Amino acid sequence: MPFLRTGQGRKGVCKCKSLVPAGKSTLTDSLVAAAGIIAMENAGDQRLTDTRQDEQDRCITIKSTGISLYYQMTDQMLKDLPGSVERDGNDFLVNLIDSPGHVDFSSEVTAALRITDGALVVVDCVEGVCVQTETVLRQALGERIRPVMTVNKLDRCFLELMADPEEAYGGFRRVIESANVIMATYADDLLGDTQVYPEKGTVSFSAGLHGWAFTLTSFAKIYAKKFGTDEVKMMEKLWGDNFFDAKTKKWTKKQTDSPSCKRGFCQFVYEPIKTIIEACMADDKKKLFTMLEKLNIADKVRTEDKEKTGKPLMKAVMQAWLPASEALLEMMIWHLPSPDRAQKYRVENLYEGPLDDKYATAIRNCDPTGPLMLYVSKMIPASDKGRFFAFGRVFAGKVATGQKVRILGPNYLPGSKKDLFIKTVQRTVLCMGRRQEAVEDVPCGNTVAMVGLDQFITKNATLTNEKADDAFPIKAMKFSVSPVVRVAVEPKIASDLPKLVEGLKRLAKSDPMVQCTIEETGEHIIAGAGELHLEICLKDLQEDFMGGAEIRISDPVVSFRETVNQMSDHIVMSKSPNKHNRLYFQMRPMEEGLAEAIDDGKVGPRDEPKARSKILVDDFGWDKDLAKKIWCFGPDTTGPNMLTDVTKGVQYLNEIKDSCIAAFQWAAKEGVVCEENMRACVAEVCDVVLHTDAIHRGGGQIIPTCRRAIYAAQITALPRLCEPVYLVEIQAPEQALGGIYSVLNQKRGHVFEEMQRPGTPIFNLKAYLPVIESFGFTSTLRAATSGQAFPQAVFDHWEVMTQDPLGDGNQASVIALDIRKRKGLKPNSSPLNEYEDKL
Repeated sequence: MPFLRTGQGRKGVCKCKSLVPAGKSTLTDSLVAAAGIIAMENAGDQRLTDTRQDEQDRCITIKSTGISLYYQMTDQMLKDLPGSVERDGNDFLVNLIDSPGHVDFSSEVTAALRITDGALVVVDCVEGVCVQTETVLRQALGERIRPVMTVNKLDRCFLELMADPEEAYGGFRRVIESANVIMATYADDLLGDTQVYPEKGTVSFSAGLHGWAFTLTSFAKIYAKKFGTDEVKMMEKLWGDNFFDAKTKKWTKKQTDSPSCKRGFCQFVYEPIKTIIEACMADDKKKLFTMLEKLNIADKVRTEDKEKTGKPLMKAVMQAWLPASEALLEMMIWHLPSPDRAQKYRVENLYEGPLDDKYATAIRNCDPTGPLMLYVSKMIPASDKGRFFAFGRVFAGKVATGQKVRILGPNYLPGSKKDLFIKTVQRTVLCMGRRQEAVEDVPCGNTVAMVGLDQFITKNATLTNEKADDAFPIKAMKFSVSPVVRVAVEPKIASDLPKLVEGLKRLAKSDPMVQCTIEETGEHIIAGAGELHLEICLKDLQEDFMGGAEIRISDPVVSFRETVNQMSDHIVMSKSPNKHNRLYFQMRPMEEGLAEAIDDGKVGPRDEPKARSKILVDDFGWDKDLAKKIWCFGPDTTGPNMLTDVTKGVQYLNEIKDSCIAAFQWAAKEGVVCEENMRACVAEVCDVVLHTDAIHRGGGQIIPTCRRAIYAAQITALPRLCEPVYLVEIQAPEQALGGIYSVLNQKRGHVFEEMQRPGTPIFNLKAYLPVIESFGFTSTLRAATSGQAFPQAVFDHWEVMTQDPLGDGNQASVIALDIRKRKGLKPNSSPLNEYEDKL
């Protein structure tokens, strides 16, 4: 396939965001049709990128799907191409990824963002910008991805709302402004201005279902001749406060009193479309065809289409006049960067190693002759059961069929053998929605799927050349949601257990977010982002990965965190089993915001110590010496807890450091209240008295002692539970508000923002809702509001519960008791004297 060139003529575009049904998949269809893959009249109904049966049934996208589209443009189309866009020839290759909008699947969006350079943000013109749009825009700008925007479902303005031009213009302007506010908040210096402006052609208006769209350029071309100005000036007149008086033939900046003075957008863009749509719907063909003659598109409408009436006629006419693919392609080609340009500013977000070695340079220059650097961002299930394609993007070099590659997993450290495989790529293929096309090799800047690597990659990995042993991996992705909802699964028939184990392995591969673990009690746990996410995962597990074997699913369980509320009331001491070593510990809570900073990766174990201590001293008020003495983070060496050393001049301290770190990792993973992970705790080593003989202070003596001391310190520092909290955004009409408030009050939720959407009777509520109360929340809410409320929940933060979990009869202690029962521990947690020793 000759058209896989590197460099200028290619764009990686991720179609993403916005509320659940904003019309992303429907819009993708018009682009696919323009590349000649499906017929134009089917575009909008086929939803080619929704490849799974349940996606077609539920009408939502669940997995992101890649498709590579090849366009041949004419010189006529490209004559206005800005000089800043490099190209060679008139052919463009667009790698498009259609990704889900539902917030439970935002991990799919993250995986798609990593391997693209530009995003087409689809926003519903009636619903506007909501939580999900914000989350995904934040992720996109964090990955340094350039957005362009389309305001979709314009047909609703004409057919449902019958909005008058000024109203519609106000609505569009609000949607665009609210998106721009978000983009300005997360702006990045290297990206430059990311905001979108209709008058610059970075916003289009579309109706995906009917397959038409326009940018202001399309109208400026028509009117520029008429007014005798150039297109750029004309575009500025078509948006914002520019009014034209048809009588005096003059433009003004202010609305004058004369009735013939109207806003440019309304008069020259909205009204003509409105007139044509109304003529189609009223079946006034005489008027319609005279208008089509004037626009010289009468010959573009096929003869058999002219016989149609109503909506089909409208679809045919609008597609002939304003084809969606032209407007969207124009935005992509004019305003989204080619990999050549994008990788120059994205390299420091991508590469973990030094930014001047040959791998970073090859990524920066998008060099097809350089060493191979490829990031696999997700695994796609293949048609034969249990096999997967590794789907990713080549950042440098090229990948070919039969090539030997070095696979660096997420835990690989340069120079070590951990998480490292050297294997052969059996085939390289291109993704085309439902089918794959085999190709010989794929150069950098393109997306690619590979066969034969699925045994060695779980979720994501970096591939380099076989001999490249000094290459660093590409940074792991940061997900905006965390898996807080868990269920335990077991097979109904005991002999199906091997099937379940195998199925769980495959499930872990197929979804970038889901976590499958085995507890000490032998339960198999699946953790997901929310109810819908889990439901889809379990359905996949049962039907695809286990061949229909039946499984039992426990009620959903929420993971909690343990924390402390104050400094320990006294320094606790613990003796080693041989009574020769004494460890003194205390514990305190972390400063406000520090745990979140660790979660976001602003502070972490891999940071340069000087830079890290500067952040701790400046932002969180730590002592300068203490900030240098952080031994480790935990659990799993990266979690939001720390072990610090506050001792003064103690002998042999370094020799027990490793044992203490091991004990702390263990204690932080299983806290004292109910063996949940700790969060936002700082354990401090105050003093140690050790035996002079090294044999009496080995790991076997120190590790259990240190763990007991940390537990004792936690008990004396007022232990508390932290529960995960969702941010829920609810859209509902005014009369449903009473029902919403009563449901939220039953479920311990509280509303913190309520605003009416201007020009509509619909309210937007934002509320915090504990995850543990969220099961069945949607159905309860719909019952209480007779189906008028539409909730979207996304994990937001951890909230400390005020009651004492070690006390009696309060809510926290009930939750703690439940968790202990579920884990098979004894119902009451051990008293302090079991962990603390007396001198």
